[in-house]
Amino acid sequence: MKLAIVGATGLVGTELLSVIKESDLEYSELILVASARSVGKKIRFQSNEYQVIGLQEALELGPDIAIFSCGSGPSREWAPKFAEQGCFVIDNSSAWRMDADKCLVVPEVNAHVLNENDRIIANPNCSTIQMVVALAPLHREYGIKRLVISTYQSYTGTGAHAVKQYEDEKAGQRLDYSQTAYPHPIFANCLPHCGEFDDSGYTTEEIKLVNETRKIIGDQSIKITATTVRVPVSGGHSESVNVEFLQPFELKDVKKLLSETEGVTLKDDFKNNEYPMPLMARHKDDVFIGRIRRDDSIDNGLNLWIVSDNLRKGAATNAVQIAQYICAKEFITNKVSL
Repeated sequence: MKLAIVGATGLVGTELLSVIKESDLEYSELILVASARSVGKKIRFQSNEYQVIGLQEALELGPDIAIFSCGSGPSREWAPKFAEQGCFVIDNSSAWRMDADKCLVVPEVNAHVLNENDRIIANPNCSTIQMVVALAPLHREYGIKRLVISTYQSYTGTGAHAVKQYEDEKAGQRLDYSQTAYPHPIFANCLPHCGEFDDSGYTTEEIKLVNETRKIIGDQSIKITATTVRVPVSGGHSESVNVEFLQPFELKDVKKLLSETEGVTLKDDFKNNEYPMPLMARHKDDVFIGRIRRDDSIDNGLNLWIVSDNLRKGAATNAVQIAQYICAKEFITNKVSL
């Protein structure tokens, strides 16, 4: 199996290599791909040295699976070209997520929607991934009527330019905020501004949480509202999620269900100050859940605190899990050009 990593020199690309190293994903050839400014760079991985190549050269090598982490523009241009050759493209950008003909996949939740004809597969937004891992089993059991979501998202989710802004601010440098990742300081600050604002006053990150959650869970009737906040945390998104269910529940049953859910680690012992934190989730693949408590202000209300490493499960791990599913189902064996 020929495996290509497109965007190999970026934050997510680097994390992808770490996840692949730790996983059981087998490949016969690894192809590292990046933009023109990074072509020719050398990357050492598992005792081998790889030279970064461009997209056209990678396309000509005919990979079986290509994991794209290179932004929406390149993905819209190049993903169809790879797919036409029979390659399975797993795309980390927002380019294909809400395309009605493309699957939006979190393997623990809805891998079953994939088949061998799905050549462009969308990886959801990082904040959506961790939330639906927690919510999907609860929705199946009790039915979700409404969600009120508040996120506390690491600046690493914005990319390398946001990391540079944070480090420059931390070092005391004076910056021109018309040229930085954010229009205000992120060091020692919180910005209620993830993504871009639309005319309604909501941001693209908030809209993604609404639309992607409904698509992955497979229920357009769920009422959802969200506020997303960028925080000065180096890796790890946290979410406060208020859930209103259609059916009554018992807290002990909720905790049991979550503790038995694939990809979830329960940390919920307030008497001993045990609850999920970004530091706990760093470099781990699981979604951590705690602060589980009833909301008595509404019928069938529940509060959850959900934390995950946004570069791992929120991007790299989820993409690798999709690749593992494709291999396990032997879709590549039946690979044909479209």
